[in-house]
Amino acid sequence: MVVIRPARPRELPALLEFPDDAERNAATRAYLGELLAAGCTRPEWCLVAEDGGGAPVGSAVLWTLPGQEVPYAVVLFEAPGSAEVAAALLESAAATARSLGADELEHVVDAPAQAPQFQRDPERRAELLRSAGFRVIRDGRRFRWAAGAELPPVDARLDFRSLDRLGPAPFLALLAELLGETADARLAADVVRYGARQAAERLFEETAELRHEPHWWEIGYDGDGTPAVISLPAENPSVAVIGFVGVAPAHRGKGYAAAAVVRGTRLLAANGAREVRGDCDAANAAMAKAFTRAGYRNFAERLEFSRPL
Repeated sequence: MVVIRPARPRELPALLEFPDDAERNAATRAYLGELLAAGCTRPEWCLVAEDGGGAPVGSAVLWTLPGQEVPYAVVLFEAPGSAEVAAALLESAAATARSLGADELEHVVDAPAQAPQFQRDPERRAELLRSAGFRVIRDGRRFRWAAGAELPPVDARLDFRSLDRLGPAPFLALLAELLGETADARLAADVVRYGARQAAERLFEETAELRHEPHWWEIGYDGDGTPAVISLPAENPSVAVIGFVGVAPAHRGKGYAAAAVVRGTRLLAANGAREVRGDCDAANAAMAKAFTRAGYRNFAERLEFSRPL
């Protein structure tokens, strides 16, 4: 019999530890400690599965952005060797998130396994998620830039103007235009569900929940005076990110996505970032090329899952 319960104080932040896996244990312990300190999770959101003898055999932690009251993702999901434990944990996580006001729950699976979550056996994890009602909403690629890596110069063809100068209206208009022809499966689904304008508003608002300064967010204008590319760099609770880059359909094929990545990276580095990460859809070859041209390295693949509640 599997019992799912909140973690006990003495179990935090270690939660579930693995014998003979000191690297994983230390990294995940530090990660959960950071999440608790930042307000991305709470002790009652940290779930432990125990077997009939009371031994811990699995874990799942609900996650949200700092300051938010509603969780929308699961992290540190562990159910080694047991589909029954996995199903019970995911169902309990979904029920808890629903009771707190969530209408969907997400989880990502990265390969290869790496700190801080060490998601080993990604194929099995994906199958467990599918069995629990999750579906893939994006097949992604992850990119990383580290301080010391060379950055190309800022593209002189573009005149960058910031949010604090322009206000949000031009940003929303450009987002709505470019989302109408996006190669990103997740964003395309939002356009189908909400329409281009509302999808643009949702993207803008969700990215704005990450820490950023108004002068970081910019639109790059082409020499003909038209808006060509949008750049929304930011910082999530653990790392600086290229929150979003998008190019207007009329200006694609000019290398402007790479220019925006370079621009955003320089802004974040000037603010102290020693590492910057960015994701894109596997089908978005132009964005993957932009990261590579900007000096980023593809370090992982990421499947993004979602389950309606």
